[in-house]
Amino acid sequence: MHKPLKREIVSVLVLNQANVLTKVVSLFGRRGFNIDSLTVSATNDPTLSRITIVFSATEQSMQQIITQTEKLEVVKEIYILDQEYSLYRELLLLKVEAAPAQRAGIKEIVDIYRGKIVDLSRDSMIIELTGTPEKIDGFMKVIAEYNVLEVCRTGITGIEGNTAKKDN
Repeated sequence: MHKPLKREIVSVLVLNQANVLTKVVSLFGRRGFNIDSLTVSATNDPTLSRITIVFSATEQSMQQIITQTEKLEVVKEIYILDQEYSLYRELLLLKVEAAPAQRAGIKEIVDIYRGKIVDLSRDSMIIELTGTPEKIDGFMKVIAEYNVLEVCRTGITGIEGNTAKKDN
């Protein structure tokens, strides 16, 4: 019987050094995990970077990969971002075919999703949209009625929110 997979988002604080990303990602690969999304960013401490990893795993295998990741010398801290108490964002850049007759309709969709048109040519537009992965997915479904030429998504980045966790 298959155990259900759970989507997890983990935040890993690592030393800001060469080859650190390779060490962390190769550990996931060697253990057979597929990474759905990966972002790396600077932190307020110039000696540390934050790696945000989105992957799916069973509860048992998730605990194993987190324990193994914690053991890497380059890892200073790792924690699961609780979806109820964390904020997630993603950036989308999308190039869509936009003949003059289509521009008003595209602009209306962009405005509804609080995006921005960041470039316009005679036959296309480039749209920038930031939001939750669900918002980005929703936008992609709506804009699909137009001819999408290129898509670039950054992947999820997240941070624990200020809302205090409730005691159970």
